[in-house]
Amino acid sequence: MAWYAWTATNAAGKTQRGTLQAEGLKQARQALREQNLMPVSIEPTSERAAEKKTRTGVKLSTPVLSMFTRQLSTLVNAALPLESALKAISRQTEDKKLAAMVTAIRDKVVEGHTLFDAFSQFPRTFDKLYCTLVMAGEKTGHLGDVLEKLAEYNEQRQKMKSKLSQAMVYPITLTVVATAVICILLVAVVPQVIDQFTHMKQQLPITTRTLIAVSDFLQAWGLYIGGGLAGALAVFKTWLKKEKNRFAFHAWLVKRSPLKKLVCAINSARYIRTLSILQASSVPLLEGMYIAMDGIENLYARQLLEQAADTVRQGASLYAALEQARLFPPTMLYMIASGEESGELGPLMERAAENQESALQHRITLTLSVFEPALVVTMATVVLFIVLSILQPLLQLNNMVG
Repeated sequence: MAWYAWTATNAAGKTQRGTLQAEGLKQARQALREQNLMPVSIEPTSERAAEKKTRTGVKLSTPVLSMFTRQLSTLVNAALPLESALKAISRQTEDKKLAAMVTAIRDKVVEGHTLFDAFSQFPRTFDKLYCTLVMAGEKTGHLGDVLEKLAEYNEQRQKMKSKLSQAMVYPITLTVVATAVICILLVAVVPQVIDQFTHMKQQLPITTRTLIAVSDFLQAWGLYIGGGLAGALAVFKTWLKKEKNRFAFHAWLVKRSPLKKLVCAINSARYIRTLSILQASSVPLLEGMYIAMDGIENLYARQLLEQAADTVRQGASLYAALEQARLFPPTMLYMIASGEESGELGPLMERAAENQESALQHRITLTLSVFEPALVVTMATVVLFIVLSILQPLLQLNNMVG
């Protein structure tokens, strides 16, 4: 079978490009037509060039990856041959990117490679954890069960991200609207009203004078302040691109930031959840610790977990090593110690991760439930101050006329 680089148009008339493996040009055209694509050009290419293009061009979103993993686990558990399962998924899905990727994976499996080798072609979609679990499932003969655990893991992560996103939509929207309304009042509305009081010889109330000063300040410096904030954000993002600076920022988040408890909770829950899946898939503890460490985005936390893995390698218990990291809450450490003593480390780590995720979700919900009314009260207070600052001169004028 040879590799071909193709260009085709879809039903909407948009041009798409990619690579595929087929026995000849006729079979390549037929494969594209099965994907509802109209071939424009098909040219032979080398396997290395095709694989390089595939690796750099394909990345599936988390919901699509979860759906693919769930479908594959269901078909494998139904005793369907792996090749047939992949073929069924590629034909059933309406996602062209997923169909092309699954076809490439199936071609690799048909050639005699393992599913681990096939998934390793797409490192942007299948990370080290995913590939290692698949390899463990193939070696132990429990590929379907491992894929099911992976599907549950991805779905759980997606569910948590969705909850956090939905919970943040309202307070962020409220904050933006409140800030915009107050700025419009101070910059556009208040100056026009205050101009009516300039002819008065009486001294204006302190609230009105304060409001005039704030309004003048925002009119004179508002754009500069906005530009300065945007520039500072851009400089901060550029500063974070250097690994040394990013490590220092991550260390500050873990050790000194006001959100340090939240950061530690997120990283510890993700680490223990990953490690429990690896343990349930018969991956050795030490190897699992290094793999689970790669899923942690905080560089400082990752360094602490690497030191914990080195401590375990020297003969220490998992409980003692994780206690030294000072990332994990006492309850989670107690459950890990109980798991080591009873020989049920995997199930107890999974339960500990569930408890931590539940506590994290509760903490975030509680924080938002306090933040929202506080923001409403703050906005109401500012608007009330503006209204009083405008009404007081009107009342003075009314008294003078009376």
